[in-house]
Amino acid sequence: MKNFTRPPISYWLDSTERTDYPYLDKDIDVDIAIVGGGIAGITAGFILKRRGLKVAILEVDKILEGITGKTTAKITSQHNLIYDKLINDIGEEKARQYADANESAKEFIESIIKEKEINCDYSVMPAYVYTQDKNYVDKIKKEVIAASKLGIDASFVTETSLPFPIKGAVRFENQAQFHPRKYLLELAKEIPEDGSHIFENTHVLDIKESNPNIVIIEGGHKVKANKVIIASHYPMENFKGLYFSRIYQERAYIIGVLAKESFPEGIYINAESPTRSLRKQRYKDKQMILIAGENHKTGQGKSTETYYNNLKKFAESIFTIEDIPYRWSAQDCITMDEIPFIGRITSNNPYIYIATGFKKWGMSSGTASAMILSDIITKNYSPHSDVFDPSRVNIKGGFTHFIKENLNVGYEYIKGKLNLNVGDNKIKTGEGKIVNFEGKRVGIYRDTDGKTYIVDTTCTHMTCELQWNSAEKTWDCPCHGSRFSYDGKIIEGPAQKELEITIIED
Repeated sequence: MKNFTRPPISYWLDSTERTDYPYLDKDIDVDIAIVGGGIAGITAGFILKRRGLKVAILEVDKILEGITGKTTAKITSQHNLIYDKLINDIGEEKARQYADANESAKEFIESIIKEKEINCDYSVMPAYVYTQDKNYVDKIKKEVIAASKLGIDASFVTETSLPFPIKGAVRFENQAQFHPRKYLLELAKEIPEDGSHIFENTHVLDIKESNPNIVIIEGGHKVKANKVIIASHYPMENFKGLYFSRIYQERAYIIGVLAKESFPEGIYINAESPTRSLRKQRYKDKQMILIAGENHKTGQGKSTETYYNNLKKFAESIFTIEDIPYRWSAQDCITMDEIPFIGRITSNNPYIYIATGFKKWGMSSGTASAMILSDIITKNYSPHSDVFDPSRVNIKGGFTHFIKENLNVGYEYIKGKLNLNVGDNKIKTGEGKIVNFEGKRVGIYRDTDGKTYIVDTTCTHMTCELQWNSAEKTWDCPCHGSRFSYDGKIIEGPAQKELEITIIED
């Protein structure tokens, strides 16, 4: 068994230069303020700037280093087995809107790559949802019928070029894959100047709804904007629309494998659990196989090394592994009915918009959200907006999921407050754990330089108790998915405030 040779790091991040945009150090006025510099925010800024508006991207860290830099980077309208479910739950018209929006996003990406001649490893290929379980064959056949009814070029197959047998698969033609940062960094270059901006290391604290809206930045500076798009992955605004109760977050894991065998054309994901997603990627003068899966709710999994090892065992069962140079994890926002929220943050608010809940399909859904919101802002209409309306109600299946997930949040909240599974105070170098310290539940991490970091493990979002993530060395919230570094800094929202911390040096 090949061992991992380096700490977790995304290939997309490791193979591109970091950006160096300025932070906001003064008050400014723009037409559109966009909170978040991922695929949705950068694409929206790119489109709106081209339509003659002055935009400001406000990114708390570095652009395109969040979930956009940790994806599998499939550009596809094939979102596992979804279209038969959509037709049954919301009807054929809205299901077609969903399909058309994602097909349009795929076409938009391709057109921009050709127009700007972007070298981003873009390639067109079929996408498959396959199964090795006979119980899923009928579901796959129904998916083929549903997708075809919506205008997608879909077919049922009983064989693929994968190195193992299958019971059946749905094949979508003319899907694609790429290097997301190589593509999006080129779009970002068009945004600054002529009254438009990209600001990094700029922490948005609040949005005051007025005419114009006032976006308040940490440090006291303000951005005046006629309209605001919140594209910060998990919405920074909880109480408008009660998004904390309508979204949950899951983590998934990816390994990059170098094998003696070549990987076939196509992008693949299975229908059953555990999830196994596969695609190839050019890596130097070789081919790397990206294998993803092992999903679980943030802060509620086992030791995270277990998930990487499970993917490694799967890879070794079908390939002759030479090396595993990359591994990383991703975090996905999921709505209760598994349809993204794209539109006005509430039905009576025409000036603040939201884009979130892309599940595990952010390349197409993030691009679609930018196109939809740009059309709403500049044309007051999008043909695809109804299905994604954040104020939608009475979606079949969504209410049951809402009850289940919020009961889970309540359980995790109470469990944390009862101090269950709190260990002793002995800690090794490189280890993190939850301990009782002077009668209080705290988190401790000891680094290799002899520093000990003691944090308050109460999440600053809604006071749930954090759990230690051993692979990423982070403190993760099991309720709403906030994540903090071992020294208390925010990695993932919705939390807006860092953890209280004490550092002890030997």
